[in-house]
Amino acid sequence: EISSLSENDILVLRLDLTDRSSHEAATNSVLKHFGKIDVLVNNGGRSQRSLFVDTNLDVYNAIIELNYLGTISLTKYVLNHMIQRKKGKIVTVSSVMGIMGAPLATGYCASKHALQGFFNSLRTELTDYPEISIIQICPGPVQSQIIQNVFTENLAKSLENSGDQSHKMPTDRCARLTLVSVANDVKEAWISDHPYLAVCYLWQYAPTWAWWLMNRMGKRRIQNFKSGIVSVQGVPL
Repeated sequence: EISSLSENDILVLRLDLTDRSSHEAATNSVLKHFGKIDVLVNNGGRSQRSLFVDTNLDVYNAIIELNYLGTISLTKYVLNHMIQRKKGKIVTVSSVMGIMGAPLATGYCASKHALQGFFNSLRTELTDYPEISIIQICPGPVQSQIIQNVFTENLAKSLENSGDQSHKMPTDRCARLTLVSVANDVKEAWISDHPYLAVCYLWQYAPTWAWWLMNRMGKRRIQNFKSGIVSVQGVPL
């Protein structure tokens, strides 16, 4: 209502990140419609709530296929176009779990660590293209549907109790801070409230203390999980 967008300025395409054979065609459809791609926001993925010892390895395969391989597959086709233009922004929604570890999310953390390592390395390969920005967004707990759709110990099982989400950052604030980060070409943005943000700094600058703290908090988190309590304020999820 407040913009000057017309119907031709909007194109919605169905996309399955796990169907990598479709990513080139999807990219070409966007280029055919708009003639260029200015920004790619990689925002697809699923989290996890299960102990490693109870989890089928098929779950880990599915997490990596979706969160990691699907993301870099789409990035590859869009980046080829941006290199030709010598301009563009590739924004990837990672997680604070990409810079630390947490119980009940070993596969999810692994996939986000993989994204962090991949895009940090990719940035170094693009030094000849200073106008192509590689931006990583690392949100903490945010109000969303991610908990209702997490992987569990097997692919056929869903999470029974999503818990209270009210203590998490509102979705609109996370989105606004993401846009601010993208507009200013921030290479890596940690978007979280305290105490979760403080844990990020502790993990970055005092890892020994962070390991001690996460061991204590992790034990409580696992006990809550086994008791059917998924989300407790003060325990990073």
